[in-house]
Amino acid sequence: MANHVSALKRAKQNEERRLRNKAYRTKVRNALKSVRLALAGEDRALVGQALRKASSIIDKVAGKGIIPRRTASRYVARLSAQAAKLNV
Repeated sequence: MANHVSALKRAKQNEERRLRNKAYRTKVRNALKSVRLALAGEDRALVGQALRKASSIIDKVAGKGIIPRRTASRYVARLSAQAAKLNV
């Protein structure tokens, strides 16, 4: 464990950020899951609503640097393509 005050502070900040980032990643996974479940049920209204919410969450998380921007773009593009097959 760190001994200097600044190193102790840095360790504490790192732990707080790790937990925060973990929560954001969980939100992204849950949003992706909700869209995929809506796509499986083929409910157009539910798919559109879930896709809007998921893309918003994904974009916010990518903007914070928690997931790479290209990864976020890929997630949204793939979900949008699947939704487009249902004519959402």
